[in-house]
Amino acid sequence: MTAFEFFQRVSKVHMALVEVHEFSASGWSAPDVQGRARWYCERLEEGAILLFPQPPFLLPESDRSFLLNVRQTASTVHKNIAYKPDRDRVQGFTRGSADGEALRRIMRSYSQAVADFLADFLLPYARRWRLDFASYRPIEEEGRTLPIQKRNDLLHVDSFPTRPSNGHRILRVFTNLNPERSRVWLTGEPFDALVRQYGKEAGLEQLRAKACSPARALFRHVIRLARAAGIPLVDRPLYDEFMLGFHHYLKSNQKFQEGGRQSKWEFPPMSTWMVFTDMVPHAALSGQYALEQTFIIFREALLEPPKAPYRVLEELAGVSVVD
Repeated sequence: MTAFEFFQRVSKVHMALVEVHEFSASGWSAPDVQGRARWYCERLEEGAILLFPQPPFLLPESDRSFLLNVRQTASTVHKNIAYKPDRDRVQGFTRGSADGEALRRIMRSYSQAVADFLADFLLPYARRWRLDFASYRPIEEEGRTLPIQKRNDLLHVDSFPTRPSNGHRILRVFTNLNPERSRVWLTGEPFDALVRQYGKEAGLEQLRAKACSPARALFRHVIRLARAAGIPLVDRPLYDEFMLGFHHYLKSNQKFQEGGRQSKWEFPPMSTWMVFTDMVPHAALSGQYALEQTFIIFREALLEPPKAPYRVLEELAGVSVVD
């Protein structure tokens, strides 16, 4: 039995971390590109972390050196330095610590490089996504002072307060720019196991009532009218309403944070990794200088839809949770 066949066998029982050696910044080295791309998509949808020893996209040394000298604003309003591709805008950095135009150019180049890489590597998903924010995280995570709902060092599944996903998947690509230290993560059991254990306490049973609520339907209609008038209110489908609450619930649940099956990972300097962060509970225990790009993978692109969090919720609640 080859190592690949062995992994295929054990992966059905417990997914963890898969190291990728068939793809680099030069592209694929595997003969069956379509088959391997599909295999990696399936591993992601089962809850695996894919790890690349080096960035599988162009990341110039000059850009990396520039970023290591950028300082983030001390304001708690901006948890990270963020780049918004749809607006070509950077926010959250300390004015005077870096050339703002150069920072925007570097973040734009990084965001596009990761998008091009993913289009080649995860072929079944290619361009069947929405390019979300990119971020740069120059602050040390260990000992960082943040409100509990914004803390990165507590296990959580991702849900964005201002950008509902409507059941589309949150895929995030990280690169550790730190030249000396690893970025340390903790992960827990996947979403389907967590929601079966903690869902009732987190409000799962209320989904059915909300789905049939005329008052909620009217409330959402009013929000949409307000948004059409230019008032920036957030219209959340049932899925995002539950997931945002579940995100907060997990971070504040001390029993969950201290128990259950947990795994600790160290991502070495210049390594890159990706994971569906709406499925895999994760926490950044320590690390400084990380780049990240978020993709919203459309539900229609998924290869194993029953494993998606929105389908798990619909199975348990017996109602549709997406629009």
